[in-house]
Amino acid sequence: MNIKKRIDRIPGGMMIVPLFLGACLNTFAPTTGKFFGSFTNGLITGTLPILSVWFFCIGASISLKATPLVLRKSGVLVSVKIITAALAGVVASWFIPTEGITSGFLTGLSVLAIIAAMNDTNGGMYMALMQQYGTKEEAGAFCLMCLESGPFMTMVTLGIAGLAVFPWQTMVGALLPFVIGFALGNLDKDLRAFFTQGVGVMVPFFAFALGNNLNFTTILNTGLLGIVLGVGVIIVTGTTLVLADIFLAKGNGTAGIGAASTAGAAVTVPPIIASIEPSFAPSAPAATALVATSVVVTALLTPPLTAWWARRFGVLSPRYLAAEAAKAGNPVPTQAVAAE
Repeated sequence: MNIKKRIDRIPGGMMIVPLFLGACLNTFAPTTGKFFGSFTNGLITGTLPILSVWFFCIGASISLKATPLVLRKSGVLVSVKIITAALAGVVASWFIPTEGITSGFLTGLSVLAIIAAMNDTNGGMYMALMQQYGTKEEAGAFCLMCLESGPFMTMVTLGIAGLAVFPWQTMVGALLPFVIGFALGNLDKDLRAFFTQGVGVMVPFFAFALGNNLNFTTILNTGLLGIVLGVGVIIVTGTTLVLADIFLAKGNGTAGIGAASTAGAAVTVPPIIASIEPSFAPSAPAATALVATSVVVTALLTPPLTAWWARRFGVLSPRYLAAEAAKAGNPVPTQAVAAE
């Protein structure tokens, strides 16, 4: 039936489709989990246990062996993304209450939604784009971007912005599965290969559980606003990341555009943060729906924007192609001559 191939045609499909199915179940049959109980209820309501295993596998998949250039590139992109999200959160907190906006077109918009959407980069998409439009070092920057997955960096960002205070035990607890997985994966390459297989496998399971916390009423009310949020993520974080890539990481800006997206894992952040800090609970359902829409919007817009940037200023630009040809002592490529 080619079900997976059809799902993969949808941006972030393995996250979005199970999330949608979970929302369907919660909207039309919200007592299903309690009715069947046992493992069925665990599958429907087990967001945190499933996510903890996923974070462990993410940690195990990251190799400590990375060149200084890769670490510099990824460090710049990750740091600037986090700082940008924190600043956006601070500015938003001047106008938006903790529980979010409850009336008008901006209903559902909250500081939590803004930070969660801006804080996490779609690392898989970034790596694929850099393999096509960037350098090997830029593609390798994916290694530190995995640290953005999950609630830890959002907790750090909220703390930096002065919008929440989390006990150190909670901070450590959010990071511990990742650290243990990271340690095991780097102690034994066979364990890394084994646990890495779980990264993709776990996605539809926690997405389905997350969907069971959503209702179609919430999703419909935040649909258009989610599109605006996604475009805002690209504009705001894309601008700062391009500047950081050019002036700090000594790149050409392509990596900055490629990192201006919202990760599928960001959808998990609002409910987890709300479970840790109750003050965010009222805004968590709408924030989850907004972030889910932002994932799709940025997945659709970031690739063509990255390709356009690469052709104008990056490795596919006439200037770059001419320079590389000159270094190699070859004639200038015809596409560079034609463009000139």
